[in-house]
Amino acid sequence: MSSRVGRIAALLAVAFVCACGAGSARTAGDRDLSAYTGLGTWVDLYDHQVLAKPEAEVAKMAKRGVGTLYLETSNYQMRNDIVNPARVARFIEAAHAKGMQIVAWYLPSFTNLARDKRRSLAAIDFKTPGGEQFDSFALDIESSLVKPASTRSARLLTLSRRVRAANPDLTLGAIVPAPRGMQRLPWYWPGFPFVELARTYDVFLPMGYFTYRSKLASFTGVYTQLNITLLRTWTGNPALPVHPIGGIADAASTAQVRAFARAARNGKSVGASLYDYATTSAGQWRELRAAKDLPLSSTSG
Repeated sequence: MSSRVGRIAALLAVAFVCACGAGSARTAGDRDLSAYTGLGTWVDLYDHQVLAKPEAEVAKMAKRGVGTLYLETSNYQMRNDIVNPARVARFIEAAHAKGMQIVAWYLPSFTNLARDKRRSLAAIDFKTPGGEQFDSFALDIESSLVKPASTRSARLLTLSRRVRAANPDLTLGAIVPAPRGMQRLPWYWPGFPFVELARTYDVFLPMGYFTYRSKLASFTGVYTQLNITLLRTWTGNPALPVHPIGGIADAASTAQVRAFARAARNGKSVGASLYDYATTSAGQWRELRAAKDLPLSSTSG
């Protein structure tokens, strides 16, 4: 998931490979997956107009059927472990007041593991003046600054183990590059440690940004479904909880969003979302409402 630095720098790196709620609680082991179920939406640190009005924007999200807000708390380019704590607190309390869940996400560089761990734990441990906290935490795994890839993978796994050791009961999400993109362009991150990450993280959120690859809705559906299938194959877990992220919203047609939502549903995803909230159109929201019902029960077809 990139920040809007991601539109310019971080997202450009992922572009090559990613050509890529409150619902009923599900558990992985004894961890609750409900924060990742149903329809979600994303806000990064470059969505300035959204960030300026936490309560008003959260109210709009709730009206659109959003069950979970994914809020970026910092990234490796920022000065602070939590950017604007007062604003973060307002988003948490506004989301909970509307019956929504809220997940913190952080983009590490892996060049400074002490900083990456500190900022991850700062998000997890953050409390509002009223004592409220994020419902979960997701790590945005995409930076390729560290080379070679084997060293990058080792640092990713070290960071992941440290975050898990500090929070053995917390549900954790892994935001990962699109598996199909990695398959097509293996130079980006050879040997990506899917199996090892599945031992730490409870749900995978692939950045399946189909708009980097095609304008065809038919492609979007196949691409989204393939990302889900490859994740379950490469982790060795056919029941792996997956929450696909589609996008980029302002480059996607409503037909593509419809195909994306259908593929998430057919792939038995636990939830789905489009990147990002600020650029999602009214027509796209109508198509995304199908994701409100995820995960499908065994009787819902």
